[in-house]
Amino acid sequence: MTSTGPDETREAGTGRFRGRRMMVTGGSRGLGEHIVRLLLSEGAKVATCARKQEPLEALRRSISSPEALFAQTLDVSVPELLERFVDDAATALGGLDGVVACAGSARGRGIDEATAQDWSATWEMNVGHAARLVASSAPHLREAGGGPVVVVASISGWKPGPQAQYGAAKAAQIHMVSSLARELAVDGIRVNAVSPGSMLIPGKRWDRMRREDPVAFDRFRAEFPGGDLVQPEEVADVIAFLLSEESRGVTGTNIPVDKGQNAPTPDGY
Repeated sequence: MTSTGPDETREAGTGRFRGRRMMVTGGSRGLGEHIVRLLLSEGAKVATCARKQEPLEALRRSISSPEALFAQTLDVSVPELLERFVDDAATALGGLDGVVACAGSARGRGIDEATAQDWSATWEMNVGHAARLVASSAPHLREAGGGPVVVVASISGWKPGPQAQYGAAKAAQIHMVSSLARELAVDGIRVNAVSPGSMLIPGKRWDRMRREDPVAFDRFRAEFPGGDLVQPEEVADVIAFLLSEESRGVTGTNIPVDKGQNAPTPDGY
């Protein structure tokens, strides 16, 4: 089973998010792009951001309702830029009804090689970005009477694998979600995490392995009981559920979307 990229046919959805105002960080490629397209297909107005302008422009050109998309280029690990984006997005959309912290990345190698800067950058891109996104969007969600927040974590947050700095940051995100869900419940704000397994995204690591080293890829597939890696649209569907009214009784939890994956990387452990 292979992924063919975001399914643009989903632009004719059920309309369950019609009139809702959603924000997704890191929405120009990969999982973030799938989330943005799904929300747009269901009638939402969406704000998103990415480091580079061209992928955002390509996204805008490919959708049927470009006026429903607000996009900015920025580095979400820079606090003042992220906070400004949140306020600009809320102004452009007329408020916020839901937020997804999707942007994330890792730096550095193993413990003998990873620098203090690698650890700090990995933390800021994952935990720092998600925390500031929640803090800066909370006032807008309160104005809307509450709303859902979803933090994209990873199975690496509780299934050990290299590198430690990434797993530690993802574990921190999962714990942070459970704490913030209690803190913000009084305001009607729900906070949940989704932890994807290894996703087969065109052009990314596992897709390159599938094409360039099929023997290694087949070994990696053995980590999945069903033999197939996770598809990004499968993760996007769960995130959309957590943003919807159908999940109004769900908060403070972490939902794995990993097809029962064992080790989070081919490097094991």
